[in-house]
Amino acid sequence: MSYNTKQKDLILDVLKKKNKEFTIKDIYDDLDKKVGLTTIYRFIEKLEKDNLVTKEINEDNITYYQYLEKCDEDNHFYLKCEKCKMVKHIDCDCINELYDHIKSEHKFKLNKEKIIINGLCSKCQKGVKLC
Repeated sequence: MSYNTKQKDLILDVLKKKNKEFTIKDIYDDLDKKVGLTTIYRFIEKLEKDNLVTKEINEDNITYYQYLEKCDEDNHFYLKCEKCKMVKHIDCDCINELYDHIKSEHKFKLNKEKIIINGLCSKCQKGVKLC
């Protein structure tokens, strides 16, 4: 195993433990600065191209990333809490009806690897009126 692969393995281990969005600096700090920022940026960029990471830039111009657990099934999606930023992988056949509806009625083909539904998790719903 090459040194570079060991670094990527370290980064991937940290990402898999995160269930919420992160910055490159978060990963750098979590790795106790054992892996260089350039290596982290390049690897995260590769993961984004492979649909394993999503990228968002917030209103303060801060770039956040989210690791998406790899899944080979068509019936999966992710739930993301808008308050605590937790992301949860879901396998559920009910989503296939939505996929089919969007494809047939709206003539739009979804990227099933990146379906993220935003809302509030059960912990963050306390005291919030839901529709």
